[in-house]
Amino acid sequence: MKIHLASVFVDDQDKALRFYTDVLGFVKKTEVPLGDHRWLTVVSPEDPDGTELVLEPDSHPAVKPYREALAEDGIPATSFAVDDVRAEFDRLRGLGVRFTQEPLEMGPVITAVLDDTCGNLIQIAQYK
Repeated sequence: MKIHLASVFVDDQDKALRFYTDVLGFVKKTEVPLGDHRWLTVVSPEDPDGTELVLEPDSHPAVKPYREALAEDGIPATSFAVDDVRAEFDRLRGLGVRFTQEPLEMGPVITAVLDDTCGNLIQIAQYK
């Protein structure tokens, strides 16, 4: 068994697609129209057949309060692995990305937390 899909709820699929591709560097894998929304996924260019991230519309009434509570408490919605958190922090900050946590060593990992502009905090992490 392996993880095939993971979701992140977004307030605007177009804005999310731009952020996750143009800024974070993922690539679009799937786009299927579904009424007012789309089945929209991105993947790592390093693993195009790997786990897909669904840019899931936040239209269900339970989603917004859940996301707001996580963000208010500083809890990331998900975490992405990077080779070098400090280098990625510098690259993304140079692109105007807002971080809520600068690189921080926590035991065997270094993490930073960014705002994805779509209602989520996202952690980037590196194992030392």
